[in-house]
Amino acid sequence: MESEEVSITEKDVVDAMDTFTKIPSFLLKRWVSKNKNLVKTFQGQIEGYKDKMSNKDMVKLNTVMNMSVDEIQDILNKAYQQTQKKQLKILADPQTKTFIEMNMQELRNIFHG
Repeated sequence: MESEEVSITEKDVVDAMDTFTKIPSFLLKRWVSKNKNLVKTFQGQIEGYKDKMSNKDMVKLNTVMNMSVDEIQDILNKAYQQTQKKQLKILADPQTKTFIEMNMQELRNIFHG
């Protein structure tokens, strides 16, 4: 796949809001506190979706997977400021850094072997 320069902003997060809000905030908070590997839990569904992704979506995902957690959390915080969605606030909290790092690594394993 060609490497394209893509930037990810809070607009991308807002546009993909249903992905974040499908999980009730109380469950997300519990999973974050237990440092649960959600990517591993939903690996079958993720792998099924992987084959259906457009090139544009794949480029965006690769961009996110190459970002630092600090950058991701900054974008999540900006999206939270716009939407006030609790799930975004939970994920933007610096205490969730380990949770995000672990799940991002698992995503990289699925998409890049």
